[in-house]
Amino acid sequence: MAIDLLLGLQWGDEGKGKIVDVLTKKYDIIARFQGGPNAGHTLEFEGIKHVLHTIPSGVFHPKAINLVGNGVVIDPVIFKKELENLDPFGIDVRNSLLVSRKAHLILPTHRLLDAASEIAKGKAKIGSTLKGIGPTYMDKTGRNGLRVGDIELPNWKETYQTLRDKHLIMIKNMKVDLDFSIKELEKSFFDAVDYMSSTLTFVDSEEYLSIAQKNGKNILAEGAQGSLLDIDFGTYPFVTSSNTTAAGACTGLGIAPNRIGNVFGIFKAYTTRVGSGPFPTELFDDIGETMGRVGHEFGATTGRARRCGWLDLVALKYAVEINGVTQLMMMKGDVLSGFDELKVCTAYTYRGKTITHLPYSLNPEELTPQYTTLPCWKEDLTAMRNESEFPKNFNDYIAFIENFIEVPIQIVSVGPDRSQTIFRSPE
Repeated sequence: MAIDLLLGLQWGDEGKGKIVDVLTKKYDIIARFQGGPNAGHTLEFEGIKHVLHTIPSGVFHPKAINLVGNGVVIDPVIFKKELENLDPFGIDVRNSLLVSRKAHLILPTHRLLDAASEIAKGKAKIGSTLKGIGPTYMDKTGRNGLRVGDIELPNWKETYQTLRDKHLIMIKNMKVDLDFSIKELEKSFFDAVDYMSSTLTFVDSEEYLSIAQKNGKNILAEGAQGSLLDIDFGTYPFVTSSNTTAAGACTGLGIAPNRIGNVFGIFKAYTTRVGSGPFPTELFDDIGETMGRVGHEFGATTGRARRCGWLDLVALKYAVEINGVTQLMMMKGDVLSGFDELKVCTAYTYRGKTITHLPYSLNPEELTPQYTTLPCWKEDLTAMRNESEFPKNFNDYIAFIENFIEVPIQIVSVGPDRSQTIFRSPE
């Protein structure tokens, strides 16, 4: 059986958690393949909002197996809190939540290194979530990391201490003002590691998925962050530390490229970004403020207000092409209801020339967006449950995007709840 992928196509926060939750009934296994607790996947159903950071978004479906893949980095302290938050729902995590032995662990000193690095950068900071993600991936590529499988070994604390001492020397050499108690941090860390060991099932995930495919299981790979934050293809250096694109699923789960089936790409009907970095269509006026307020645009992980702007179709088409997206899913169209008009970016002026691709640099001194103006709709979309109810201008907006991107929009979300998810009929 082929493995389907689900990816964000912008700078994250597109609504991946909700769509995974909606689609899970079609799949036997939901597998996270990259990122860590810097991700925040929000699910809302039966009047309750759930925010997941490391746990795959299919965890609330009793028949689904959820797998944290080798490409994910895990903070045991945050993971423990997430698991405890599931207690009221009676979820059997021992059997429904599996963790790859090859996934790397975030140490307390990884978080300290992250904070120290941001302080040292001053105004040049990249807007890190300060979760220790970057330093953990650095240790992974530097072949120094501590993995989940290591904590099953009798001498794992010696490995931990060697890495911890190295980190403490690095922090000292940065000469930044950082107040912490390593003993207090370690107590929480060791407690959480013990909790993971006694509560969860660790697996050789690439072998587990290989057998599942041979047995005809339906598998959905779930990405974190967004394609424009990819370490190679995002707006570097204002990116995350892993491959958020389709290629990351191969290395983050141990699946071959020819095993990939559908690639579902999720985007908002407008654009948002958290933290620093270029954002060509960003709005600094009342329209941007209204988008943020109506769309409740605050980071699920950091709580930071998201920057808001018009939909950038040049950037969206770029993300579609590098991921090989086969179906699109548009979120938060309801947020745009009532504007006088809508603008979408369909080209850039870059170094004096008109271009329709994402260039090497999005430096605002060299690049300005070119817009196409479209009529908006006044109707409230949130109560609609079928595309036959969509107003003409909303249908025209969808058609304009499809014609530009050349990929069909199969799902339209008109609100945060599961029930506000509309499957469109193919043409």
